[in-house]
Amino acid sequence: MTKKLFLLILFIGTSISFSQSLSLSEKAKVSILTCGLGPESYAMYGHTGIRIQDNVKGIDVVYNYGAFDFSTPNFIGKFIKGDLQYFVTYGSFIDFYYNYQSENREIIEQEIALSPKQINTLFQQLNHSVFSEDRYYTYKFIDRNCTTMVVDKINGILGSEYIKSDTLNQSYREILYPYMTDFYMKLGIQLIFGAKVDEPASRLFLPYEFKDAISVTKVNGNTIEKSNRKILEVNKQELPFNWLNSIYSLIALLLLLVLLNKKLIKISYFVFAGLLGLFFSLVGLYSLHEEILWNYNILLFNPLLLVFAWYLKKGIKERIVLLGKIILAMLLIYLAYMTTKVHLEIVWPFIALHFYWIAKIVLQIKKSNLAR
Repeated sequence: MTKKLFLLILFIGTSISFSQSLSLSEKAKVSILTCGLGPESYAMYGHTGIRIQDNVKGIDVVYNYGAFDFSTPNFIGKFIKGDLQYFVTYGSFIDFYYNYQSENREIIEQEIALSPKQINTLFQQLNHSVFSEDRYYTYKFIDRNCTTMVVDKINGILGSEYIKSDTLNQSYREILYPYMTDFYMKLGIQLIFGAKVDEPASRLFLPYEFKDAISVTKVNGNTIEKSNRKILEVNKQELPFNWLNSIYSLIALLLLLVLLNKKLIKISYFVFAGLLGLFFSLVGLYSLHEEILWNYNILLFNPLLLVFAWYLKKGIKERIVLLGKIILAMLLIYLAYMTTKVHLEIVWPFIALHFYWIAKIVLQIKKSNLAR
C-alpha cells in the first residue's frame, strides 16, 4: 500500500467517524440555497443546496444532490437509458460561493425554522448519505433530482409533507417552458418529452418553485421561512436577439425548402422526419425516463413518413395517396390534441409544412388520375 493511498484511507475514515459523532450546538442554522440558472443543459433550471452553519463549532458546509461523474463508463448511454447514478456531495460554503460567483449565478438563502434537535437529525442524516452507499441514487428528471431530494429531506425532518407544490393548475411542461431560452434546445426538449410532462405538477421539482413554496409554507400555523436574502448578486447581461437561434430562422429554412420545390428535397426531408419519429418511438421503449414515454409527437414526425418517402421515390401513386391520407388524418389528430399544449407555438411550422406538402402531393396525383 502506498503512502498516498494510506493517507487517503485514513482521511476518509477520520471524516466518517468525525461526521457521525459530531453534534451541533444550539446556535446551528439550516438554510436552503437556491442558485441561478446557467447556460449548460444541466444548469438551465438552477440548483438547490442545503447549508448547515454552526459558528460555535466552526462548521459551515453545503450539501448538494445532483452530482454526476462524466467519466462513468458509457455515460451517454446510461444517461439516455435513465440508470445513471447521481450522488450527494458536501463541501465548504466559501468554496460553494466562489464557484457560483465564477459562473455568474446568483445565490438566494432562506433560513429554515427548525429546532436544534431537528437540525442535528438533519445533519446526521446528510452526513450518513455522504459517507455511505446512500449517497448514490438513480436520477429522474422530475421525481429524483437536486431539488426533490432536498424537498424530501426537509419534509422528512418536519414529519409531514408541509412543503409541497401549489401549481396543480399548471402542467410540468408549462412550468419548464419559460426556462428554455435557447430556441433549438427548447424545440428539441419539447419534442422528446412525452405525455407525463403534461400531467398536473404535483411534485416540487425545480429550485425556484421550491424557493417560492418555502416562503408560503406554514407548520402548525407558523411560517417556516425565518429569512430570505440574496447573498450573491450578479449582473446578467441581456443577450441581443439572435435571429439564427429563433423560430424565424426555422420558418425561413422551411420556406426555402418549399420554394426550391425539388422532389429530392421533399424525399430527404420526409426521411429525416420519419427517422426522428422512429428515434422517439425507440428511445421511449429503451429509456427508463418516464418523461419521454408515450410521445405523441410521433404523430407529427411520423415513422410512416419513411415508407411515404420510399413510395414517393418509386412513384407508386396508389400507395402514395393511401399513405398520405393516413398521415394527414394523424396530423389532424395531432393538431386537435396540440391546441391545449404550450409548445404548439414552436412546432406549428412543421405542422404547416407537412400539411402543405403531403396534401399537395396527394391532390396532384388525384387530379392527374382524373385527367386521364
